Amino acid sequence: MTGAGWVAGATRARALRTRCLGPEGIGIVASAGSLDDALRHLAASPYRRDIIPGATPAQAQRAVSAALLWHLRILAGWQPGTGTNVVRALATGFEISNTERHVETLVGGPRAPDGGLTDPPPYRLGALATAWPRLARTRTPAELRAALASSLWGDPGDDSPAAVATGMRVSAAIRLAADVPGAARWAAARLALLFGREMFVADRRLPDVSVRRAARVLGARAVGATSYPDFRQALPDTARWLLEDVGRAADLWRAEARWWDAVEQDGRELLRRSRFGPPPVVGAVALLSVDAWRTRGALELADRGGGPRGGPGEVLGVPG
Repeated sequence: MTGAGWVAGATRARALRTRCLGPEGIGIVASAGSLDDALRHLAASPYRRDIIPGATPAQAQRAVSAALLWHLRILAGWQPGTGTNVVRALATGFEISNTERHVETLVGGPRAPDGGLTDPPPYRLGALATAWPRLARTRTPAELRAALASSLWGDPGDDSPAAVATGMRVSAAIRLAADVPGAARWAAARLALLFGREMFVADRRLPDVSVRRAARVLGARAVGATSYPDFRQALPDTARWLLEDVGRAADLWRAEARWWDAVEQDGRELLRRSRFGPPPVVGAVALLSVDAWRTRGALELADRGGGPRGGPGEVLGVPG
């Protein structure tokens, strides 16, 4: 029998679909003649919460992400315990972002002329935090690594910013595949994209612990490949679809938009086919996240003077 918590959670998930800007709104932002014009439109949109006049492109994009996080926190608050865990697993990118900025500060990141940090304050995660309060209290990279190792994130294998960032992303993909119904394909493909970029574009070997974790989803042959063609060929079906038309590692950036397209398509299907339980919650988070990613891309186009107006298709390839 469906629990009352899942009924309330699924109902809230469907209601939050109205918090998307949508193709028409994204098209308006993308075709704005300036960033200020785009911000005026966003100020009357579901992303208005942290939009301020005169914001820089980075500030505006972060405001969009912060609005998404706020909606996810609201959604998580309506879920039973299992549902909150699902939303938390889908929202790990915010904790990763906080931790990346934190470790960069610990190793002596850039500072403003007045001595203050140039980075914005951390995202406020609330119940969506996995280990952030403890990670935030660390004072050295070694302490941060130890805190990660004793948490669900696991040991990143080194305390360098690169190892922490990739280690957390690998861990997030493993959790997504294991804990979120309907998201195994997203997790495997995203992990393949990360691994391919690190190994065959950045020419950077992941720490052994991250390679072993990645092998749980991608397979030992794929993570042990010494060339991009061999890597692509060895991927399981759950990940190979993303790279099927990407013949060179240098073109991996093209797979980003395809991944978001798949998340959107799957998200709509999850919302359509199930009334209650985890699927509509996962579907709602997917659609909210896709909308935020495209809105961030539209802001970048607006800052460049505006792109053609025609919906989200024109902004899919713009990094968010």
